Amino acid sequence: MKDYKRILVTAALPYANGPVHIGHLAGCYIPADIYVRYQRAQKQDVKFVGGSDEHGVPITIRAMKEGVSPQQIVDKYHAIIKDSFEKMGISFDIYSRTTSPVHHKTAADFFKKLYDDGLFEEKETEQYYDEKAKTFLADRYITGTCPVCGNPNAYGDQCEKCGSSLSPEQLINPRSTLSDAVPVKKMTKHWYFPLQHYEPWLKQWVLEDHKEWKNNVYGQCKSWLDNGLQSRAMTRDSNWGVKVPLPDADGKVLYVWFDAPIGYISATKELTDQWADYWCKEDTKLVHFIGKDNIVFHCIIFPAMLKAHGGFVLPDNVPANEFLNIEGEKVSTSRNWAVWVHEYLKDFPGCEDVLRYVLCANAPETKDNDFTWKDFQDRNNSELVAIFGNFVNRSLVLMHKLCGGKVPPFHNAIIDADDKQLMEDIGAAKIKITQSIEEYRFREALFEIIDLSRKGNQYLQKKEPWKKASAENEQQQIDNCIHLSLQLTANLAILINPFLPATAQKILHLLKVVEKMLDWKNAGSFKLLSVGYTLRAPELLFRKIEDSEIAAQVEKLRTNAITGSNTQNAEKKSADGNADQQPANLLKPEIVYDDFAKLDLKTGKILSAQKVEKADKLLKLEIDLGFEKRTIVSGIALHFKPEEIVGKQVVVVANLAPRKMRGIESNGMILMAEDKNGRLHFVNTEEAIAPGAGVS
Repeated sequence: MKDYKRILVTAALPYANGPVHIGHLAGCYIPADIYVRYQRAQKQDVKFVGGSDEHGVPITIRAMKEGVSPQQIVDKYHAIIKDSFEKMGISFDIYSRTTSPVHHKTAADFFKKLYDDGLFEEKETEQYYDEKAKTFLADRYITGTCPVCGNPNAYGDQCEKCGSSLSPEQLINPRSTLSDAVPVKKMTKHWYFPLQHYEPWLKQWVLEDHKEWKNNVYGQCKSWLDNGLQSRAMTRDSNWGVKVPLPDADGKVLYVWFDAPIGYISATKELTDQWADYWCKEDTKLVHFIGKDNIVFHCIIFPAMLKAHGGFVLPDNVPANEFLNIEGEKVSTSRNWAVWVHEYLKDFPGCEDVLRYVLCANAPETKDNDFTWKDFQDRNNSELVAIFGNFVNRSLVLMHKLCGGKVPPFHNAIIDADDKQLMEDIGAAKIKITQSIEEYRFREALFEIIDLSRKGNQYLQKKEPWKKASAENEQQQIDNCIHLSLQLTANLAILINPFLPATAQKILHLLKVVEKMLDWKNAGSFKLLSVGYTLRAPELLFRKIEDSEIAAQVEKLRTNAITGSNTQNAEKKSADGNADQQPANLLKPEIVYDDFAKLDLKTGKILSAQKVEKADKLLKLEIDLGFEKRTIVSGIALHFKPEEIVGKQVVVVANLAPRKMRGIESNGMILMAEDKNGRLHFVNTEEAIAPGAGVS
């Protein structure tokens, strides 16, 4: 194992053409932050750099859709992304942006060095051109019919419906997204980086020198190298990006995947005057945290660029994660199938660590994983609340109840097997957690922490100090039990800090200790809290998450996806001139009559309506069905005031299984219609019908 003097950690630069979602967090930002916080606790010289990728086709497409400049787009989303990271505790030393002057100069100088060294190939090739817009078209600016699945809105590089990789030549009836014109081929000149010249070196460096890399990373690199590398264009025809620093390159910018990774270097330059120590000295450990879609760029293209330039360190590891799906489906920003971080922060204030916990415990480290709101609730309630938080709370409650609110002494003379076992468990856990973090197995490390708190609960349950409280001669046994439980609580603060930093701070507050206690070297110690020291009254570390909150999030996810599909199709219909055509993909899967016949739909009348406490979206309705009165909880409070809807006729799904929402049993569901603006309307007939009538 090489001895490094400093560590440089990077996390992939997100495109500033939209907010970040939880898949981004799970893919690289939370793993990177865990690793960095751990290294800081180890007192390592570590820098954590990141920033927004503000060039490239997605930016210009978004600007075109919103009718604003690319600069306005990146300014807007850079601020949203940066704020989301800060609130989620992603502790960058600097979060920069690729539109900064420092970055433009750094990227241009890097390109010029390779050009002056004669390392580029100049080529003239035919590329698609929009004669109306008078501009060359990147693949994403071209749409047409997918030759694989028939999707009429496939892009020139990929069909988002079937997932097929495409080229513009394969599209049927290709059109320019800029003007709707049919693109034509036109000659243009670009500069190509000959990756094949670095293939022998890459095979040695990746396949022989880095066999310890994760299987998904190593395997993808091997596949690319086995298939042979080709020259790749490092410039594009565009007016948005880093200008190619050559006299005959008007209207040309650096390819975003040449420009973006250099952003790590320029961000480090902005951070410190000693940037070269972190990029140019061999005793620096460089680690890239990314998602699997960026493996090739970080493990083949960027290292080859660094090697060609000379004078830079190469990545020691690239621990890429797989993808995180949501409720069984792939994340799709185009149809709004995503859990956006900035929205989560509004919906669950103070629960940043809960999301960090769930995304780490369920991280897609070796394969694609699935995020569900039910699992989110279960992990919070069953693990954070019932195990970790419960142990910390019990320890403090028992200390105040049985030991006068002070850390009791530890009596070595009466130490027993259970005491010794707990002490051994703490020491063993530190070793396992340390090794797991060092080897980028963060799920495994987090499991060990929760398991240690589980052992603490079992220790308390076995000792039952509350039963000994009446026996004066057993006070020493009570002291030992509470003393070790409090020392374990302090250890848990240290161990959980890289994963749940806000939770660690809460524990420090309860224990009335300074942040220095969180130094990793202190883990495993049984002298973290002084005997006789008064601690604060216990406070719950986590709150229980209710069924109604989860139901609201599932409803929001599906509603947003429908709204996203509506918007997307409206845009396409407008472009195609088909305003009256109903988009087929808004229909749910086909059913047969027997499926519909299972529903028992009845007319009803709202007798009363009132807001549900602590639930902005819920109304408690009393509904007359003719044959009985029902209580139904409905998520319509943002659309209607309670007094407005009393007396309204509604259609009720009367045979829906009851379920509790915010502690209220809801017996049925009312049907609503949603207009194009997302406004809800009651489903009823023109004439009033007596409650209880069947609907068919």
